[in-house]
Amino acid sequence: MKVNGLYAEEIPRVKTISKKDFIENYVKPQKPLVIEELTKDWDAYDKWNLDYIAEVTGDKTVPLFDDRPASSEYKFNEPHAKMKMEEYIHLLKNEPTNYRIFLYSLLKEVPSLQNDFSYPDIGLKFLKQLPFLFFGGEDSKVFMHYDIDYANIMHFHFHGKKRCLIYPPSESKYLYKVPHALISREDIDFSNPDLEKWPALKKAKGFVADLSHGEALYMPEGYWHYMHYKTAGFSMSLRSIPKKPKHLAKAAYNVFVMRHYDNLMRKLKGQAWIDYKDEMAYKKTHQKNKLPF
Repeated sequence: MKVNGLYAEEIPRVKTISKKDFIENYVKPQKPLVIEELTKDWDAYDKWNLDYIAEVTGDKTVPLFDDRPASSEYKFNEPHAKMKMEEYIHLLKNEPTNYRIFLYSLLKEVPSLQNDFSYPDIGLKFLKQLPFLFFGGEDSKVFMHYDIDYANIMHFHFHGKKRCLIYPPSESKYLYKVPHALISREDIDFSNPDLEKWPALKKAKGFVADLSHGEALYMPEGYWHYMHYKTAGFSMSLRSIPKKPKHLAKAAYNVFVMRHYDNLMRKLKGQAWIDYKDEMAYKKTHQKNKLPF
């Protein structure tokens, strides 16, 4: 099927699944899956909405990020704004906003929220110190990226609807990957891509799912993901370390080498380094795919 001009298969869905079937049919072959009722027995299924989050976290000051491209003005992962959580949730509920929260640590910030869920017994060994929340306003978008640690991710959505467009690592050559980074070109709008400007995208084969409250998306190791909040809402991710040796090696390189090199070059060259990387993303993608540039 076509999603905004891009080829993307609908991600398979099940109500529930056994540990054995999940491991054999999805984890081992590294295929995505939506599990619709994995959270049905959690307190979070009934309790987790924006009002509840405002009630239990309202006085916390939170870092906010918008959709502006990377620039030398901000360090990597430096927030673009800050406000109290209750103010932010009021904003989410009352008007569209590009402001998002990502990697909001439950363990560190609001440990009591961990009483509302349990770690699924589904065959993945989740890192229990790393449950993270992600928030977005209506029509906000998270640029196409993959995670630094190449983790297996179980992504649970709450409050509203969210579209997830994902690609396996094999499709990296079509996605205008920025060198020394975990992102594609940030000026590509995957909700409405200009396929004349970015023709390699027409070759990429991805997957898509629209998540509703309580549904869980399994994203295998190193999968690219682009998130589009159709309504205001939030999600939680649980992580499990990669099982494939080559992915473990890539994760180690990203954590211990790549990010430090990129930070050094940002410091030394500033915006010129970011512009150079964007140019090389375009050039290398077109070279690999024998496209003009």
